[in-house]
Amino acid sequence: MQTPDPSESIARKIVRRLQEAGHEAVYAGGCVRDMLRGVTPHDYDVATSARPEAVQALFRRTVAVGAQFGVISVLENGAEFQVATFRSDGDYVDGRHPESVHFSSAEEDARRRDFTINGLFYDPVQGALRDFVGGQVDLAAGVLRAIGNPEERFAEDRLRMLRAVRFATVLGFEIESGTWEAVRQHAAAIREVSAERIREELLKTLHSPNRVRGLDLLDSSGLLREILPEMEALKGCEQPPQFHPEGDVWVHTRLMLSMLAPEVSTPLLFSVLLHDIAKPATYSLDPAEGRIRFSGHEKLGAEMSETILSRLRFPRKDIDATVEAVANHMAFKDVQKMRVSRLKRFLARPTITDELQLHRVDCASSNGDLSNYEFLNAKIEAFSQEAHPLIPPPLVSGRDLLELGMRPGPEFKVLLEEIQSRQLEGTLATREEALEWLRTRPA
Repeated sequence: MQTPDPSESIARKIVRRLQEAGHEAVYAGGCVRDMLRGVTPHDYDVATSARPEAVQALFRRTVAVGAQFGVISVLENGAEFQVATFRSDGDYVDGRHPESVHFSSAEEDARRRDFTINGLFYDPVQGALRDFVGGQVDLAAGVLRAIGNPEERFAEDRLRMLRAVRFATVLGFEIESGTWEAVRQHAAAIREVSAERIREELLKTLHSPNRVRGLDLLDSSGLLREILPEMEALKGCEQPPQFHPEGDVWVHTRLMLSMLAPEVSTPLLFSVLLHDIAKPATYSLDPAEGRIRFSGHEKLGAEMSETILSRLRFPRKDIDATVEAVANHMAFKDVQKMRVSRLKRFLARPTITDELQLHRVDCASSNGDLSNYEFLNAKIEAFSQEAHPLIPPPLVSGRDLLELGMRPGPEFKVLLEEIQSRQLEGTLATREEALEWLRTRPA
């Protein structure tokens, strides 16, 4: 189980120093799971019989990040390692924190953890695996199982229900039946967890290449109804078959998710999930044509997206980029009719790369018509060959208009935009040409 990872070498030295001081010390949790799977861990956590004060006495640079829970950060070679004292927990009163903590043995510490595959210990000095909870068998079988009574584990920390879905998604494991049933029975309790913690687990699940399975598990467990209740209405929301032969809005959204590249940005991920979120609210059936319409669903969808992502405490930059993509996703159908200046402005927006991918999977999952996507890519290539930037510096400013004797007012903006449009289209190339156009334009 040795690895060339430099972080592991430092972590092993920490374990060795604790052991040489007479304490029990091992790697704990996710790093052991990953090492057994042949995956380099993101970090290495150490569990020990040493009390927090003993850990601080042994290492020169430490931070008491959670001393009341027996957790000390040891800083070595510019890296940070969590060293936690073996403990057992008292009752949980808030669905997250134990009311009391008792320093205990390695076995008791293993039995307080969430899932068997996360309850493994490994001694890197002796090269010995310590398994008090059957985690090695479950890891080999690809099974995610709560340690002990799953209802008790989820009552201790409600977020563990989302973590079950995340681990099953990322690792490709099956959730053991008793553990799964406990998630389904108590899904509504996820609302007790802070929005920030929910958001982070949701992101880890949906950023996985297995994100469609993650969505399905969230849905069938009942967790999705609690976290993103607006998505429930997508099921059974029929679409015009001539444009959407694949099925209803839920089927369409799920199919789009499956067509994304393994690694995508958060705004692209959530613009796929939410681009049609307002279709149920804007559904109408044209009695004359017998055609289904969703008039204005992109505008309402942008508003709903802002509400949803704000509720989940997403960063402002992710909210703005997602809202922009949702608001503009219907504009792609008109790109081949756009004036060159408008097209250049459209392509110059910072969100265009993600929006192009949103448009691609939107079309590929429905009517299969990628002509607008191909047109835009060809235009991007053509515009990139031009000598000047896509949006070059303006030829004139408001000061130039003042110097020509014009009075400030709404017309300033109209004139400056028109000059920029002509500049983008190549009919005005210099400042002198722009000023001449201003002097000679029809009144």
